[in-house]
Amino acid sequence: MSEPAASVPPESAVPPPPAAEAKPETTDAAAPLAAAKAEAAANLDRFLRAAADLENFRRRVVREKDELRVAATGRVLEDLFPVMDTLALAISAARQPAADLKSLVNGVEMVLGQLRTALANHGLKEINPLGQPFDPHQHEAIGHQPAEQPAEHVAAVVRTGYSLNGRLLRPASVLVSSGPAK
Repeated sequence: MSEPAASVPPESAVPPPPAAEAKPETTDAAAPLAAAKAEAAANLDRFLRAAADLENFRRRVVREKDELRVAATGRVLEDLFPVMDTLALAISAARQPAADLKSLVNGVEMVLGQLRTALANHGLKEINPLGQPFDPHQHEAIGHQPAEQPAEHVAAVVRTGYSLNGRLLRPASVLVSSGPAK
């Protein structure tokens, strides 16, 4: 006797293995993933370049700032050289045996004027507020005293103040009037 033949379904009726179905989905998902990775790499590259550009800019600004400071200081010092030369001549004249005190004082006053002019050319302005109303933003009161000036006006300047291009460097030390003596 013969054995009953096992019924085998035709191949067209057999469903394909699950791996065959997953391959088309994987290729569909791989394209956006690859595009996202490429975009991320491009963004990282742009970020690194921007960070490097920023660092280079920062270094250049610091270097240029230092160069500007040196150039500005050099110009001020160049203007002070004649003052130093004149002061050296005054000291040399004072050491002479027949030095005249009056001419020496006149020479030192001229040197002081030369120094003031050189510094004024670079924006330094003296604050000498004698007789003006007291201004706490420009003046430093070191005391009150009776004086001919109206009350709360500067009666005496003890130390001259200075401003550089409108910025206060040192306030003027002043005595403030408390009004005429009674």
